[in-house]
Amino acid sequence: MRVTHLSLTDFRNYRTAEVPFAAGANLFVGRNGQGKTNLVESLGYLSSLGSHRVSSDQAMIRKDADSAIVRARIEHDGRELLVEVQLNRSSPNRAQVNRGAIKPRELPRYFSSVLFAPEDLALVRGEPGIRRRFLDQLLIQRNPRFSAVIADYERVLKQRNTLLKSARASRVKPDQLGTLDIWDERLVALGTELLDARLDLVARLSDPLVAAYRSVAGDDHHPRLLPQLTIRGAHVDDDEDDADSDVTISSGDTAEVFRGALAAVRPKELERGLTLVGPHRDDVLFELNGLPAKGYASHGESWSFALALKLASAELLRRESSTGDPVLVLDDVFAELDQARRRMLATAVAGYEQVLITAAVLDDVPETLTAHTVRIEAGTIVGS
Repeated sequence: MRVTHLSLTDFRNYRTAEVPFAAGANLFVGRNGQGKTNLVESLGYLSSLGSHRVSSDQAMIRKDADSAIVRARIEHDGRELLVEVQLNRSSPNRAQVNRGAIKPRELPRYFSSVLFAPEDLALVRGEPGIRRRFLDQLLIQRNPRFSAVIADYERVLKQRNTLLKSARASRVKPDQLGTLDIWDERLVALGTELLDARLDLVARLSDPLVAAYRSVAGDDHHPRLLPQLTIRGAHVDDDEDDADSDVTISSGDTAEVFRGALAAVRPKELERGLTLVGPHRDDVLFELNGLPAKGYASHGESWSFALALKLASAELLRRESSTGDPVLVLDDVFAELDQARRRMLATAVAGYEQVLITAAVLDDVPETLTAHTVRIEAGTIVGS
């Protein structure tokens, strides 16, 4: 799969932009703040329904504009698709494929990309919510149906939390909450589907992660991903790091364990007015050489782990997809690497059908990746 042309209207700092792409490596060069990352961010949105920089779609709409349009021509095996999304300030977003309307959540069915940027260091060093979001976005790319599953889970979670807060305020006893039992069952049904999918995804990432880490670090530091499940007693919170690593779960028994965990913590949930167990509070422990990467890994090791995680994601999508390689995006990555690691990364990505690279300095990027170079200045394509 590759992008042959990108059109932007009122996206970030681009009033309009028309950008042709070549197969293989495409390098976008320009000083910081000129719009290089905005270009690749727009493509990342088509495949993940989100941005690697902000949580709100509104930030991607140019100031004083009511909407932004991202339109990309995609090619695979001689077949061409026109994929489009319109981000709106005051109405739901809209999407099209070959001028026919689709639901925006269906976009990942038609375009696949994996983006790595300096912000991804937070995958290793940041809070659990960042790692949950990474897993869920990859789930959606593998199976867009999970966009609806996750949205439904979040809706049920919100309703359940509202009921818990109301019960706390009125001091209702735990055995008087028949309505909560109904919400529990819905939470368990959706949460089980999400939990099982995440566990399967973590298992499938294991081997590609080991290979990718070796390819970018030059060493085997035994990278591992260990699920931290609150339904198994892991103490995971956005402001806590004391996760329990003994959280194995037998196939087919997730719903029963989830249901039992909810029953066990119900008194505490009524005290706090908050749902305390479930996939919305889980984490994944990243290990190197048997130690948590967060807190023990050096800056270089953390960087290699985060990059390897994205390369492993691309490899997994490549293996499973019927539409070929995902488009691989490296946003301002080479400036952070020494010469040896730049060469290793260039070698690691050489086999992908299309790689998009941004850089502030041309000399930071190995010459093997500079054949198709586009220069950007103040939201304008100024030369190639």
